[in-house]
Amino acid sequence: MNKYILKRTIAIIPLLFAISIFTFVFINLIPVDPAEVVLRLWNIPVASEELIAQTREDLGLNDPYVVRYFNWLADALRFDFGVSYATPQLTVAQKLAAAFPNTLQLASLSFVLVIVISLPIGFLCAVYKDSWFDKLMRAFIFLTTAMPSYWIGLVLMWVISVKLGWLPTSGNFNGFKSLILPSITVASSYISIFIRLIRNNMIENMTQDYVHYANVRGLKQMNILVKHILKNSLHTCVVAIGMSIPQLISGTIVVENVFAWPGLGTLCISSVFARDMPVIQAYVLLVGVLFVVFNLIFDILQGVMDPKLRVGGEKNA
Repeated sequence: MNKYILKRTIAIIPLLFAISIFTFVFINLIPVDPAEVVLRLWNIPVASEELIAQTREDLGLNDPYVVRYFNWLADALRFDFGVSYATPQLTVAQKLAAAFPNTLQLASLSFVLVIVISLPIGFLCAVYKDSWFDKLMRAFIFLTTAMPSYWIGLVLMWVISVKLGWLPTSGNFNGFKSLILPSITVASSYISIFIRLIRNNMIENMTQDYVHYANVRGLKQMNILVKHILKNSLHTCVVAIGMSIPQLISGTIVVENVFAWPGLGTLCISSVFARDMPVIQAYVLLVGVLFVVFNLIFDILQGVMDPKLRVGGEKNA
């Protein structure tokens, strides 16, 4: 098992290195002079050529491209992403640290909603296949998958907040109440995905030989459904769950802006409009690292749950 974990961990190192290269290259391909952006954000009335040249020197933009990359990478490994162009009194790390807890709250509640709602519904849809309940849920899956999250958020805001006045429309000034509508909006599309995934996996496992053998042994039907079929069906959901966590964090950009939630998504959009490139660069790198790390964690977890994967990985090592 230790060999399997070590192999998976080593395998992500070149991937993380590639992510850092793409992040640095693509952000620096933006057709704008960072020195001019800085002077504009600092409200410099007249930017002379000498002032622009001095600003470029201060930002280290005159160094060779490769030197700039490795300097940035060395600083990033120390969680030093530089100073924000828009707010030079704050570092990029400080801005990310202020916004990340809010996004984490939203993503955590959304993840809980996804698990709590999709697991029992997917289970019941598989058990009562082609029943009225299954057909109703499949129609729900079709509708929520087709609808964009921002549209769902606007509808919920209009009905629940504006018309009924039950919950606040935006911001994070009302504690837990402010989290409810954004988290439901974020979770809606993932709920549909996991309902379909659990349902299809359970239906496929119901035809396996071990299920027929369990029925021949006279085991209780509920024990067969829960301890055998559902348990084996969840193995294939582990990777999907692992990938959904960073997707929940990165996928809150639109929802956070719809509900004016002060998280990473709102910070990213405001940084894009302000051309605050150090913040955009750090955000892209953070999302890429989150995808790789969570994929590694749940890949290892799946290997723990399914020894066949672990043995195969160790043989290939």
